[in-house]
Amino acid sequence: MIKRAKLVKEEIIKSTKVNSITKFGLFFFNLQFIIFHLLSIPATAASDTNLTIIYSQDNANQWSGITSRLQAAGVNYCVVSLDSIRTATDWGERKVLFLPNVETLSPAQAIALEEWMSKGGRLIASGPVGTTSAPGVRQLVRALLGGYWGFSLNNIQKIQPTKVKVTQDWAKAGVFGQVRGGVVISDESTGQPAAIWDTKDNSTAVLTTDRSTFFGWRWGVDTVAASELDSRWLQAAINRHMQLPPGASRTVSGGAKNCVTSVAKLPNSSRSTSINSAASNTQQFGAIRVDPSIFTSPTARTTATATNSQSGFPRNIPRSDEAIDQLEQNVRLDVVPNSTKPISASEAAALRQELQNLIGRVESSQLSASAISGKAQPLKAQQASFASVRPGAPTFSNSQARQVADSIPQLVARGQYAQARSAWLAARSSLWKQFPVDQRMAQPEIRSMWLDRGTIVRAGSEAGLARVFDRLAQAGINTVFFETLNASYPIYPSKVAPQQNPLIRAWDPLASAVRLAKARGMELHAWVWVFAAGNQRHNELLGIDKNYPGPVLAANPSWAGYDHRGQMVPQGQGKPFFDPANPQVRQYLRLLYEEIITKYDVDGLQLDYIRYPFQDPSAGRLYGYGTAARLQFRQIYGIDPATISPSQTDLWQKWTAFRTEQVNSFVAEVSRSLRAKKPDLTISVAVFPLPEQERIQKIQQNWEVWARRGDIDLIVPMTYALDTTRFERLAQPWIASTQFGQLGAALLVPGIRLLNLPTPGAFDQLQVIRDLPAVGYALFAAENLTGELQQVFNNTQGNSATVKSSTSASEPIPHRQPFKTAAVRYTALQAEWKWIEQNNQLKLTPTGLSAFKEQANVLETALNQLAETPSASRLTTAKSSLSRFQSQFRGWMRQHSAENPYQVRVWENRLGAIEKLLRYGERSQRM
Repeated sequence: MIKRAKLVKEEIIKSTKVNSITKFGLFFFNLQFIIFHLLSIPATAASDTNLTIIYSQDNANQWSGITSRLQAAGVNYCVVSLDSIRTATDWGERKVLFLPNVETLSPAQAIALEEWMSKGGRLIASGPVGTTSAPGVRQLVRALLGGYWGFSLNNIQKIQPTKVKVTQDWAKAGVFGQVRGGVVISDESTGQPAAIWDTKDNSTAVLTTDRSTFFGWRWGVDTVAASELDSRWLQAAINRHMQLPPGASRTVSGGAKNCVTSVAKLPNSSRSTSINSAASNTQQFGAIRVDPSIFTSPTARTTATATNSQSGFPRNIPRSDEAIDQLEQNVRLDVVPNSTKPISASEAAALRQELQNLIGRVESSQLSASAISGKAQPLKAQQASFASVRPGAPTFSNSQARQVADSIPQLVARGQYAQARSAWLAARSSLWKQFPVDQRMAQPEIRSMWLDRGTIVRAGSEAGLARVFDRLAQAGINTVFFETLNASYPIYPSKVAPQQNPLIRAWDPLASAVRLAKARGMELHAWVWVFAAGNQRHNELLGIDKNYPGPVLAANPSWAGYDHRGQMVPQGQGKPFFDPANPQVRQYLRLLYEEIITKYDVDGLQLDYIRYPFQDPSAGRLYGYGTAARLQFRQIYGIDPATISPSQTDLWQKWTAFRTEQVNSFVAEVSRSLRAKKPDLTISVAVFPLPEQERIQKIQQNWEVWARRGDIDLIVPMTYALDTTRFERLAQPWIASTQFGQLGAALLVPGIRLLNLPTPGAFDQLQVIRDLPAVGYALFAAENLTGELQQVFNNTQGNSATVKSSTSASEPIPHRQPFKTAAVRYTALQAEWKWIEQNNQLKLTPTGLSAFKEQANVLETALNQLAETPSASRLTTAKSSLSRFQSQFRGWMRQHSAENPYQVRVWENRLGAIEKLLRYGERSQRM
């Protein structure tokens, strides 16, 4: 572990010199467990041992709970401010260091920590340590801890003993109990679980190395764990690390004398002087420290925030401006070439399954291309000219790739880990080359792309924007989400909003975009930010004060939402938000959207940031305390929500439900008002793909309700991932037919983020969507459409001169012509069955084949008649024919499914997509 940490440190030093942190890949993990039993803690010298504890902005609001537990544990401790850490000596002289819930470390601090530990220092950490740091820092912290915080658990769980024979005796002093924690991902080469969660997969709760102990929960927070549980585990960890060999020192030589006994005594800290006396200035509700300033005027709150930012503890938290990026912190299926790190049996099974799925996707794409062209897809050594596929790599047939997949578990069982990885990577590269990307293969589908503000600004004029639209049209994109409202700045000259985007000079991009889209047979949907009212990044582009809240909130500060500290910009994020409960906000936004759809002939409106900011109650990150919201809640329930703690379950759920309803009701209002003015307007929403209840708790976004009520037409979940396995895991639950009843008649269009995604990976994710019961995709964003991907799109779905079939401009767009789309897609499906039959690959008895063809023709006639002349009676006939065909299809395909189960599932999924188109058409055309 020491050697590995040093290597990571060298990378950080190297990259820091060029002002850049290298993005490291995530390691494979294997959860191994060690059993322990509940015993009383032995009497040791913990009480007379100094512990250094780190105070930072991340744990400032939790400090009261942290210090009370330290005292309950009988620990003599001293405090060091994270802001004072520059070198290894700054960590202090004590042997044991505690980082409670410290999420942000600078590169210099991480390197200093590694050097301090290499001199004999021992580390205890808790919570999502280092998770908001730069990628290189996160990697070094993982090396030091033997693993990393993966993700929060949805529900409270119980800490359990591990389930293997070897035990870590020190852990016997821990206590069982209910904890709201998170999963710690172990690097099996260094990290060893000492306790697990009572979950189905027994994920790790406490992780250790010889130099560290890592608690998988936020230590010192009342709403997370009981004080006794926290205290006992800390005592046990200190005892573990203080078991020194004879003659060893209890201090780390060369340590600085910068440790004090309370935060109030930290030098050069105007903010910290009031921390220990905060009880007289704040109201305490459970684990939440409520600042009285949130009861004051917005002006006073803004001033207080500015003052805090100038104190000894500046709010310099590195962040991702997009909360959706947190999805990528979860484990991905990464395979590191030439690594000899052990692979578990479960990992081997996952690798085998992913290769099998990839084979299925390749064969499915080859079948689609063959059915369209009438020609078989030969195995070509360089069929796909993907830059990320290594030239000269072995070329396998699909059957040979299956043999490689089947060999992975055997190689792992023999301990041939490097060979297993090499075989897997070679097979994947070979399969990527077999995608038929040199000819048309796509069916009619929603091919949408977000056209971002940066690309619009760089275009500079209608002529420049025309070149962008030419590229999109050539690529077969038929729906453009045009960024029309960003950080309260409209891209066009508005009579409702106070100011057009200053980056736009002397032209109207929205008017140009409408003309350009219509001339190319594309739909133009105005993409608007809803409740996100400003953007610190945009301020930097404009060269203005970073904390400027945007032109609307600057003029109307009472319209803002606030966190529980009275801050307009939530901690770790970069955007102030409107208060969705404020009637004036709601009226202003409705008028602005009405202006867009009436002044410009747009085809649709996309609502983005239709939520509250990202929150985490267990970390004390709470939001929604706008003036209007607090007043309305108090009128209903007789209590100010700012005084409610998450530990007050009933009241907290009422507060969460209240905020969720503000978003729900606004979507309904917008839908009614805009459709009254433009009945054929398509309304879409860009949303999080998190599980429903987790999403409601974190961002108060319940888009299932919007879909069931018929408020929206298209759901665009931001299923962003850098590998296909993770993408499919995010997208499939919502696309699958079993979820359809929860979404009414709305169509689901998964989003793919192109940033840092290699071209074969992007195409692979598209094939996942095409093989599921979906009717299209959305790409983020135009600025990331590379030349290589452009050419692939030109060939497979676009208007390139090399495409001899009909252009995408003549194809129906599913949300505009759902019945015609259903008929054309079914014709393509029949072409695949015909191709399979002609090549003697359709495994049906003569009787079964006759019945299959007869019912297939009946369905074809019903769908074609509905597409030609839609009517309620023809819709009923088509739905009945489809339902009858679907019910018999599995029986007809029983033998074929035994030989090719993936392809049969694909066919079933495509029939499911046709069913969704019929249901959408029934609602949209009011039949």
